Amino acid sequence: MMTHAAPASRPLYDEAARIAALHALALLDSEPEKEYDALVALAAEMLGCPTALITLIDRKRLWIKASTTPGMSELDRDIAFCDRTIRQDTPMIVDDLTQDSRFHDNPLVAEGGMRFYAGTAICAHDANGVRQPIGTFCVLDSNPRSLNAAGQAALKHLASLAEALIAARRAALEAVRIATTGEELVRTLARKDRIFRQAERIAMIGSWRLELAGSELEWSDNVFRIHGLPIGAVPELSTALDFYPPHARAEVSAALARTIETGEAFDFEADLITAEGQRRRVRAAGEAEMIDGSVGALVGVFQDITTSHGLEMRLRRSADTDALTGIANRAAFDRELEAAMAQARARGTPLLLALIDLDGFKAINDSLGHSAGDDVLRLTGAALTQPWLRNCFTARIGGDEFAVVISDPAMIADPERLRVDLESALRVSVEAGGITMTSAGSVGLAAFDEECQSLRDLARRADAMLYAAKRARVGRPLPARKAA
Repeated sequence: MMTHAAPASRPLYDEAARIAALHALALLDSEPEKEYDALVALAAEMLGCPTALITLIDRKRLWIKASTTPGMSELDRDIAFCDRTIRQDTPMIVDDLTQDSRFHDNPLVAEGGMRFYAGTAICAHDANGVRQPIGTFCVLDSNPRSLNAAGQAALKHLASLAEALIAARRAALEAVRIATTGEELVRTLARKDRIFRQAERIAMIGSWRLELAGSELEWSDNVFRIHGLPIGAVPELSTALDFYPPHARAEVSAALARTIETGEAFDFEADLITAEGQRRRVRAAGEAEMIDGSVGALVGVFQDITTSHGLEMRLRRSADTDALTGIANRAAFDRELEAAMAQARARGTPLLLALIDLDGFKAINDSLGHSAGDDVLRLTGAALTQPWLRNCFTARIGGDEFAVVISDPAMIADPERLRVDLESALRVSVEAGGITMTSAGSVGLAAFDEECQSLRDLARRADAMLYAAKRARVGRPLPARKAA
């Protein structure tokens, strides 16, 4: 058992300032929000843990903002693992909680069955601009396990995204409040205009207002900057919508029309092409301004989220990619095959699944070492993404097992040619210490039909064909294979 944690005996924060920073966010006991739910779902998938949480730690309780497992929404602070996490400036990772003297008698361990914990603090700035740990981003498992350096880095990145969401939420709420306040606040705002504009630039947020009579737009300076325009005359509404790609333009127009009709607020993300031709990701939120009992204007905020969106997309791509070969992993394969089967069933189109098992891989590992074995896997991944397979979906689904989802009618029409071509592509050679060895592969092809009610049905059929292919290759019976 290993515990990865800095000494937790000294607090790294002022408790009063920490609590003030937390309460200023108005996040405690708030309704679920899709952004936070998406982050914990991504963490659970990336790190392979059933439970991922975003927690906020109040004076005497821990409140759960987002969780991948339904159940309790809060618990006493004195039994929460996260209370120790916020007291140190590095992640706290405990491979086996039952073997740690600090936690083995904890009710969550002794009665709740928790065995593994990894968490890192989520911080927000207090009134003096000092970062305060207000909660944690953590994952838990009922089985002991470990978290490698890549997993620890991913945990920190996800915590950074959570912090960005919290900061953006506070800034957006403040901007909307300012945009919808009456004449008295406008006069006050004029005296503080310089500070407000600086805050807009730092947060990459701008405010806007659309007067429905005449469709007249008002933009703050930062909205011009996000569009790549010089500060000056605000464009017409139709011109402003032209900055969005056609598909997004329709969605934006529909959101505005729905708010005008129903008075319901909107909040959406979309791509935007600036005046200089740069693609940015933006978030727009707005609500109706009532005038004499009817919707007279729309007011809201506009934010450039290109950086955080890009980080989130990279994290999502890494969650679907096999780190060694650079092709899709098992989770991505399962989703792709399910979608391909649903499409084939709905459209009546053919579909073929190829399962591949490398022959001679263990001998190469044993003779030339794991580095040579890794080279074989990388070369196999490259072989299965050659141009002639560009319309296929390729994944590494196990140690030396690969899969290819084929929907190309021409390939499916000649399965024997396809099998021969795949086996030819799978012959790769590696060299180490003056010794060259060649790895080959056996291929099992299975066609999708009405008898395949699930992914497992098709996989079992392909697995049986793979078993037969390997038996034919070696010319003798093989041990029974476990169904995929």
